[in-house]
Amino acid sequence: MLVIAVHGSAVPEAAATFRRLVAAVEAISGVHALVGHLDVQRPSLAEVVREHPYAVVVPLLLGDGFHRRVDIPAVLEGTGCVLTEGLSGERDVARALHGRLREAERRRGPYTRADAVVVAGAGSSRPGGNAGTEACAAQLSALLEYDDGAAPVPAVPAYLTSAGPTVDEALASFQGAGYRRIAVATHLLAPGRFTRALNASAAWTVSEPLADHPRLARLVLGRYESARGTRALRAARLAC
Repeated sequence: MLVIAVHGSAVPEAAATFRRLVAAVEAISGVHALVGHLDVQRPSLAEVVREHPYAVVVPLLLGDGFHRRVDIPAVLEGTGCVLTEGLSGERDVARALHGRLREAERRRGPYTRADAVVVAGAGSSRPGGNAGTEACAAQLSALLEYDDGAAPVPAVPAYLTSAGPTVDEALASFQGAGYRRIAVATHLLAPGRFTRALNASAAWTVSEPLADHPRLARLVLGRYESARGTRALRAARLAC
């Protein structure tokens, strides 16, 4: 069983986003997947793994903060489940973000592009918890540099809580430097209060969240298949 661990949100659009992710994973692989929530929504992750012990649990998290390192391992203790790494720092996350940014730019006009980008992450006070957003900003900057015919576009990380600079501070800094088409690249997974805050910001355009991007489905499936392979190898060695 594949269990996808997500934070959870009271916003109905979040559940729809995760349903699209699950549908994509199942369409690619035929593997049945379930979603377990850490907060707000049901079923909870604890409920799902209680019903499905020995599952492979993939944390759909873009940073290695408290949820990945503390909350989820505590829930899985004694269940026999295998916990994979999250998605922090994965290059395909940056590629998905790049695609979402281009979609957001096209909504403003077919031939118009941002001249600066704020990569907006949730933010964490835990050491290393913001490394995913920082890596994604650097990777996105490199992708933008290689776009055909595009001038260099600065991309900086910023946060919605618990860390700085804030998104508003990053936007203001770019505005003060003379940039006018400042995009927010949403380094978040699903709609919620953070995406609502971004949409109300002074950004020129704001990209959509990432969970239902096809690259995320392939990343989740890759984590699952790697964990299955490791478990099968371990079982074969014990049987020798």
